[in-house]
Formats: sequence, structure tokens, C-alpha cells
Amino acid sequence: MNLIQKQFGDRVRQLRLARGLSQEVLAFKSGLHRTYVGGIERGERNLSLRNIVALAKALDVTCSELFLFGDRKSEGKTFS
Repeated sequence: MNLIQKQFGDRVRQLRLARGLSQEVLAFKSGLHRTYVGGIERGERNLSLRNIVALAKALDVTCSELFLFGDRKSEGKTFS
């Protein structure tokens, strides 16, 4: 499992739960399948830009807000 995919999935889950949404509702709002959303949250999916934008819209956040995860020391560093 790729670390960035896991961190991204954790962030999606955090935002979804903060908004009181189920995976099913998030899937419906984003136009994605509910099992795909589960795979995202488990860090199993490598998302396309279209799906990142769809999730951001469904969660009412900017795309960049989806990538606000990890420790403060890693801010400004690139992912590999």
C-alpha cells in the first residue's frame, strides 16, 4: 500500500465523518461507486484528477484541502 494513498484515504474519511456522511451518501454525491469510496478510504485506490475533484465537490472543500494531512514537518515537501 502506498503511503500517500493511505494518507489521502484517511483524510477523505476524516472529512466525510466530520460532515456526518456515510460512504454511500458520499459515493452518491460524488458520482462514484460506494465500494470505490471504501477502497479510497482504505488507501487501495490511486485516484484520477477527475475523481479527486468529484470528492472535493461532494465534501464541499477545495482539492488542496484533501491533501492537508501528515505532520507539519512535511509541509512544502514533495511526495515520492
